[in-house]
Amino acid sequence: MRRQEQDIQLKTPEQIVKMRAAGLVVAAALDAMREAVAPGVSTADLDAIAEKVIRDNGAVPSFKGYHGFPASICASVNEQVVHGIPSAEQVLVEGDLISLDCGAILDGWHGDSAITVGVGETDPALLKMAEIAEDSMWAGIAAAARGVANGRGRLTDISFNIEKVIRKAAGRYGIVDGYGGHGIGTEMHQDPHVLNHGKPGRGPRLIAGMALAIEPMITMGSPRTQELSDGWTVVTRDGSRAAHVEHTMALLEDGVWVTTAHDGGRARLGDLVTAKQP
Repeated sequence: MRRQEQDIQLKTPEQIVKMRAAGLVVAAALDAMREAVAPGVSTADLDAIAEKVIRDNGAVPSFKGYHGFPASICASVNEQVVHGIPSAEQVLVEGDLISLDCGAILDGWHGDSAITVGVGETDPALLKMAEIAEDSMWAGIAAAARGVANGRGRLTDISFNIEKVIRKAAGRYGIVDGYGGHGIGTEMHQDPHVLNHGKPGRGPRLIAGMALAIEPMITMGSPRTQELSDGWTVVTRDGSRAAHVEHTMALLEDGVWVTTAHDGGRARLGDLVTAKQP
């Protein structure tokens, strides 16, 4: 079923269970990569680790071959914001900050999630930026959970709450424009686009059956970006470092289920996590 205002795919509880299975594969791949991140490890090494976990679980990497993308993950280091192509030549060094974005397809359904981690001893200011990005993501997810439960939620409530956390943080972070979250289901990218900033109370209503990938991207400097000549890698124009995090969530009648979080999101969201998980 699809809503008419935008081409938004609504999922049945049974389909959300399938998305949860795909999400857990993604979570396992990210766990394996997080454990492997260290000085001397290449981004190609991390890509190989993720692909093995995905395929060992009977799934297929979402990213590999997507519009010609050549790898199973996006590995974005330092000033690279998103869509970094893994390479044997890109070897991590102490103090790097890396975003690892991973997707998997299982039984026709997608999971999509990203983490940002430091390599070895990392500047605490960079780790704080990654923490703020994660806090803002959870604030957006919580807003969606409240909105679907009370029946008054709108899409930009997510955007507003993401931005509020970032703007209230002690550091002055740039919120990357032009990129954001998205609908997800039988395709990796679906309507609606989910901005990481904006006024609340606008856009489609948040209703049960919607599934969204929420993904803040912030920088230590200017929010302006550019795409490199490889046609994929997005970097900050001023060379400042960036953080990118993401979770896939599904909305049910009484809350949210974070399908790419091992606990469904309960540690961060408490009772906002639906009690009616299929």
